[in-house]
Amino acid sequence: MNKRSPLFLAIFSLLILISCSADKTNWTHFRGSNMDGHAEVEIAPLSWGETENVVWKVPTKGLGWSSPVIFDSQIWMTSASKEGAEFYTLCYDLETGNLLDEKTIFTAEDPQRIHGTNSYATPTPCIEDGFVYVHYGSFGTACINTENFEVVWKREDMPCKHMQGPASSLILHKNLLIVHLEGTEDPYVAALDKKTGETIWKSVRPAEIYDPLEPVFRKSFQTPLVIEVDGREMLISNSSFLCFAHDVNTGEVIWTIEYGYDSTVSQPLFYDGLVYVNSGWIFLDNTPFFSRQFAVDPTGKGDVTKTHVKWMYEDEVPQIPTPVIVDGKMYMVHDRGMVTCLDPKTAEVIWKEKLKGNFNASPIYAAGNIYFFNVKGECTIVKPADTFQKVAVNDIGETIKAIPVFVEDKMILRSDKFLYLIK
Repeated sequence: MNKRSPLFLAIFSLLILISCSADKTNWTHFRGSNMDGHAEVEIAPLSWGETENVVWKVPTKGLGWSSPVIFDSQIWMTSASKEGAEFYTLCYDLETGNLLDEKTIFTAEDPQRIHGTNSYATPTPCIEDGFVYVHYGSFGTACINTENFEVVWKREDMPCKHMQGPASSLILHKNLLIVHLEGTEDPYVAALDKKTGETIWKSVRPAEIYDPLEPVFRKSFQTPLVIEVDGREMLISNSSFLCFAHDVNTGEVIWTIEYGYDSTVSQPLFYDGLVYVNSGWIFLDNTPFFSRQFAVDPTGKGDVTKTHVKWMYEDEVPQIPTPVIVDGKMYMVHDRGMVTCLDPKTAEVIWKEKLKGNFNASPIYAAGNIYFFNVKGECTIVKPADTFQKVAVNDIGETIKAIPVFVEDKMILRSDKFLYLIK
């Protein structure tokens, strides 16, 4: 039997502790570091108000619906002027709320129009040790060094006619930065070299399928997800009309499913061997219909619409908020407030409950509870269970469209005017 020295064991234990601590102190992407809507925390706030349990509250420049990202003691987020002439990056100190850096990183003389409910800074950045990556759709993408706040690279040459404004968030995968620019003309996804910003691959949606569609039905606002299936890394991209599974390293399309148009927003999920994708708005016999949720076996090739779709569910499926799966149950909140708890294997409804208000923010699971924020800033905290179990209701009294972020025992919350640290 091999014996380890006390020094080796101490170093090994320290490395494990540092690794676990990093998971709890960082929030690197939209919907968390694992992009599954789970916060790696053991304690989370249960009670707050406009002043109650608020450690600090700072005003934010401009307007943006992007969510904050956190690495070590830095909070980064994006914002923009309401009319889209200027695009900002903001960095705050986690403990004090002090503004550490602010930049006007891009400008636009004649910005595209956006939907009245959108902002010019809706895509969420992503962050890693030493670098943060920000994105404003066709208005620009950039990398910033988080130690000296210098801009490492910029891209302003990736066109997209968003029609209703940008919303797809960035994701990092190894050396790649994945960018979706899916507008009304030639929608595409690209992988950039995260160190230089150079394009490694670009996949334009197939012209024979998308060109016959009305331009309004080609656009997409979704954020993709990387999964691994049978040793192959796939980028799951639920675009308008089709969901694509790409080889994330080459851009090659592995499989597709067809669900119809129009815009997709909600992010895919991956759980227990199945991919869950949202269709966005669809039309049946030229009649607008709301979203559908699909469960897909990701092991196929080619068009797998008829062979690998395990179920489809269409009763009050959200268009904007992304569901969260906790302990073998899927929880989703419709844009108009109906919460549905589903069995993700069968789509069997376990329970439904109507919450007050309209919802844009995706639910987040933290410290044993699920947090549902409506647009007016009221949060209903629910215990995941076989029945609806309300834990608490809190109201910040401001517009909330960004998701709440949890690190350690704290919640970072962005409203339309302020950034909060709540404990």
